Amino acid sequence: MASAPPLLISTLTKRYPGPPPVEALRGIDLEVRPGEIFALLGPNGAGKTTTVGIATTRVRPSSGTVRVGGLDALREPAAVKRLIGVVTQYNTLDRSCTVGENLYYHCRYFGLGGREARARTGELLSQFRLSERATAMAVTLSGGLAQRVQIARAIAHRPSILFLDEPTAGLDPQSRLALWEMVAGLRSQGITVLLTTHYMEEADRLSDRVAIIDHGQVLVTGTPAELKRGLGAETVVEVQADQADETLRSRVAALPTVREATLTAGGLRVLARSRDGLLPGLVEAALPYGLRDVAVHEPTLETVFIQLTGRDLRE
Repeated sequence: MASAPPLLISTLTKRYPGPPPVEALRGIDLEVRPGEIFALLGPNGAGKTTTVGIATTRVRPSSGTVRVGGLDALREPAAVKRLIGVVTQYNTLDRSCTVGENLYYHCRYFGLGGREARARTGELLSQFRLSERATAMAVTLSGGLAQRVQIARAIAHRPSILFLDEPTAGLDPQSRLALWEMVAGLRSQGITVLLTTHYMEEADRLSDRVAIIDHGQVLVTGTPAELKRGLGAETVVEVQADQADETLRSRVAALPTVREATLTAGGLRVLARSRDGLLPGLVEAALPYGLRDVAVHEPTLETVFIQLTGRDLRE
């Protein structure tokens, strides 16, 4: 059991009865390694939350298995709950309690004695920079502060794996950056983290490995760098043109360094092996088609996702 991975998912499916029936998961296979931050990346409705729901014993699968630290999440839910911490998309703090009380009573719920629970509460308040808010009522907290308290509470009983479901959804940029820093710091405490997100930058900045998921299937798994290298392109060019069509796409695709050119809603997306000599030829080709703008950037996880699915992310 000690050598078992923190999370091992095998051929996981989930179907919801209709009408119409919904196949939320279609044979998911994943392994999360000890001590890593692993991101499930995909648009809303891709199956991320359902996967986490099953792994945290809140949703029953239609078939397949989920093992947490070697324990079967379906057959041994009580034992699994002791190994996991969970932060959902929604604020689940006890509104009738203070920040400190939310942490303290969670510790007591998981069997810590009063003295140990008070000591652990103090540690968490300090770690998450919440000491000055210890006596504040949970209902008065901003979104960023509430999320920090929820993460602190989720690790209070020292779980081996922490599940974060869309942890920064709805947060302002400053709160998001602060939360990223705190999540990254959990690795030093030996806590494995699985987070779901549809923010590309979040997955790129935080995760050791990423699985891109859509329509209930894992499309690809690897480090952010591996996935971006897999495109076979070092430059991405977004071209905005009023009259972009297949003729323009063919002309651009024929340029020497272009690997692939795809029509988009506002023009073209161009993947190029090199930017040497690319822009002059591209501009010349696009000018007759009402060229409005050219933006050049390096490949991102969003570029990988779009290439895999053939469309932009859904919000």
